[in-house]
Amino acid sequence: ASAMDSNHQSNYKLNKTEKKFLRKQIKARHTLLRHEGIETVSYATQSLVVANGGLGNGVSRNQLLPVLETCGPVDALLMPPNKPYSFVSYKTAEESKKAYVTLNGKEIVDDLGQKIILYFNFVEKAQWKELGLQALPPGLMVVEEIISSEDEKMLLEGINWTEDTGNQNVQKSLKHRRVKHFGYEFHYENNNVDRGKPLPGGLPDICDGILEKWLKKGYIKHKPDQLTVNQYEPGHGIPAHIDTHSAFEDEIVSLSLGSEVVMDFKHPDGITVPVMLPRRSLLVMTGESRYLWTHGITPRKFDTVQASTGHKSGIITSDVGDLTLSKRGIRTSFTFRKVRQTPCNCSYPLVCDSQMKATPPSFPESEREASQLEQEYVHRVYEEIAGHFSSTRHTPWPHVVEFLKALPRGSLVADVGCGNGKYLGINKELYMIGCDRSPSLVDICRERHFQAFICDALAVPIRGGACDACVSVAVIHHFATAERRVAALQELVRLLRPGGKALVYVWAMEQEYNKKKSKYLRENRMSQGKEEEVSSDTPGPELLVEQVPDTGHKEPACRMPSISDFQEGGRNSREVTNSKLPVHTNRTSFHSQDVLVPWHLKGNPGKDKPAEPFGPGGSHDPSAVFHRFYHVFREGELEAACQTLSDVRVLRSYYDQGNWCVILEKV
Repeated sequence: ASAMDSNHQSNYKLNKTEKKFLRKQIKARHTLLRHEGIETVSYATQSLVVANGGLGNGVSRNQLLPVLETCGPVDALLMPPNKPYSFVSYKTAEESKKAYVTLNGKEIVDDLGQKIILYFNFVEKAQWKELGLQALPPGLMVVEEIISSEDEKMLLEGINWTEDTGNQNVQKSLKHRRVKHFGYEFHYENNNVDRGKPLPGGLPDICDGILEKWLKKGYIKHKPDQLTVNQYEPGHGIPAHIDTHSAFEDEIVSLSLGSEVVMDFKHPDGITVPVMLPRRSLLVMTGESRYLWTHGITPRKFDTVQASTGHKSGIITSDVGDLTLSKRGIRTSFTFRKVRQTPCNCSYPLVCDSQMKATPPSFPESEREASQLEQEYVHRVYEEIAGHFSSTRHTPWPHVVEFLKALPRGSLVADVGCGNGKYLGINKELYMIGCDRSPSLVDICRERHFQAFICDALAVPIRGGACDACVSVAVIHHFATAERRVAALQELVRLLRPGGKALVYVWAMEQEYNKKKSKYLRENRMSQGKEEEVSSDTPGPELLVEQVPDTGHKEPACRMPSISDFQEGGRNSREVTNSKLPVHTNRTSFHSQDVLVPWHLKGNPGKDKPAEPFGPGGSHDPSAVFHRFYHVFREGELEAACQTLSDVRVLRSYYDQGNWCVILEKV
């Protein structure tokens, strides 16, 4: 135990409860270091990190501050967005020491009424690397107090939610919110309208005067002919989306009534801008914000907002000294659009359904077609995006690091599909060699002075039985048939000596497991370099303590699945050949196992011609979109593939942040 722990214990004999608190406090310290890189110190300072006392687990500034102030005046309270911890600085070390001794194990009630226990540890300095203030997406405008309270009341009372459900205007298919359409019905199954079937009655009469005012003041340029009214209960939201280009004209406006809300706007390169929409404000989306950025509302009961008064609409900044939580109320939005009668001719052809001419490839029927698919939609794509891809791949996965650190000194280890080599230097006591199909990624490894060479994962030019261990992280899911995936596993086993071990990671179809969403689904970070990819670079827990240990998923009770159980799921049955591969929407759940996943390149504009929407392209255009082939694995499928291998046993299988993982041993 640290010096502070010893001092704490020496004051008096600890009872059972206090011992438990001390264990949890030490665990919180280790978790902060492992998952967040926050180093605690064993001596008293003016600053503390408060585990479980963060915006990310429902603790607001006005709840935490009074508790902290019982030990003395607080110099600063930094609450990072979406994090389950905060930092507090006192004016003197004596006051922070008092907080450490008296508040450790303190139970508070969060904004949802749940009990949370706080754990304190000293840090050298309370600091948080903040992002600079970002601009609103181009073409986005928020107009505050656009209508009066009287007009708000009139509009809300004008929507009759209890009328006959047979009425055409009532949308019956939505699970999480009440919806009504006027002018034209919006069809959620294809995100479009039927131009030939306008709804009777047009827009409500009460909207006419309001729309005329907006036209006169220049907030809108066209009179809308379609209205969707959504009512959101606290905790509900709407997935990130772009309103279909071909369905509506450029201008889309949304009036927020009843309650404020934070709407997240996301650029294809990963930048997320949270925007406050106050009650009675008008959101106007035109140009880039309408056609290129997605917008959505994260389903939650509290929004992270500015604590200072006077801040209303606009960006929620990353000033961690001025963030708190705001409880959502019932919000009703009136979204007005004008139905488009001609094809869209916007400046964003790569994401425009009117201008996309290419079609996605079909699922391969033969080994030759599978190889061609991988060449076009894996190998060539990674060559194009290598630099940008590498810039988003820097933090190693903890379980992979654990595997490499546990290997005996002097072990020879092959990283097959090593990418930019982020695992090659983890354990200096190993002899690690990397290989990858992408010459550009291998060049990056060599620039970092790692041993790496170019090869295909199905034919690694290393003598059989030469390796003590192998790792294959986010590689095997790029092979287009079950047979080729098994062959890639068999090649790993061939490299191992008897008793040698291999660690394999593949992307999981189940991005929500044991009632927890993977980081891939959680769009709650303001990030500039986090691309949509297989695995978030920094997997981390929701809460800092009392986590369930990772014991792997349970085996099926009756029998281990065989690889044949997954043939049809992997589209290997004859009935589903020739079908087009679906294009996956980033940061959403998977609906198909074989998909094309977009990568939005952030490069140097104008070097080459733009990429084709589904082609591998030759572009460094910053708006270029590339598509990579993936086969996402169902639960049990990876072990089933391993069961078909000779001389192998599965030592461990587990789920790790949206990935299925196995550790194999050659027997």
